Amino acid sequence: MEIPIPNSLSPSKVSSFTSCPLAFRLRSIDSLQEPRSPQALKGTLVHSALEGLFWSHPAGARSKDAARFELELAWSATVDDDDFKELGLSDESSSEFFFDAWALVQNYYLLEDPDAVHEIGVELGISIELSGTLLRGIIDRLDLDGDGNFVVVDYKTGRTPPQRFVGASLIGVHLYALMCEEILGRQPVEVRLLYLRDPVVLTTRPTAQSLRGHRRRTLAVWNAIERSCATGEFKPHRSPLCKACHFKPLCPEFGGTPPAPPPVT
Repeated sequence: MEIPIPNSLSPSKVSSFTSCPLAFRLRSIDSLQEPRSPQALKGTLVHSALEGLFWSHPAGARSKDAARFELELAWSATVDDDDFKELGLSDESSSEFFFDAWALVQNYYLLEDPDAVHEIGVELGISIELSGTLLRGIIDRLDLDGDGNFVVVDYKTGRTPPQRFVGASLIGVHLYALMCEEILGRQPVEVRLLYLRDPVVLTTRPTAQSLRGHRRRTLAVWNAIERSCATGEFKPHRSPLCKACHFKPLCPEFGGTPPAPPPVT
């Protein structure tokens, strides 16, 4: 059975298909809803606070007090969000949720001085056409270094991955570097992942060769998606990620049956 082809690709979708083609289909083609986890909601809250810190406070005024103000502003919106209400947290648990987010924001200050950052884009939506494929995403922050070179920065609120998974964790920011090069005509000299939980910075310097490799890999993933859509085969892939997968009851690996895919129109 032929399945509709997605109209675009993103770094998260590349990762999703690579991790499990069936979960990719259910999430990105069937558009099945997944409940947002407490970790995802907390990540959104922290990202919103750091976004406000850079949007609303000029260099020289990005103190922890300013960050606390932005976090409380973002928190007031979070507690009214339906996804947050569905967590059913008690007053004590809600307080713990907020103060854990505040600890992550404070850890940010251990990684860099925001007053020394020369940002040129925050929550920057970008898209390019890559050999006929629309690739799009949102960069947490795009900076200029002291020499006027581009630096891609991404915030992470989870734990730093084990060493064997570090390369995979950098794929998304490499794709952002590739998109920046296509749009701005210059290759970023550095991509950084700021892991706020630990806190640790993972840094790599993309090269023309590495970006060519990520271009080829992205197009290979897109070609695999097209083949899967043409045949209707999106095979599940059992991995440690299955433990937290919302689609586990629909997965043949665990005795489930996925729903029929949407028809091609």
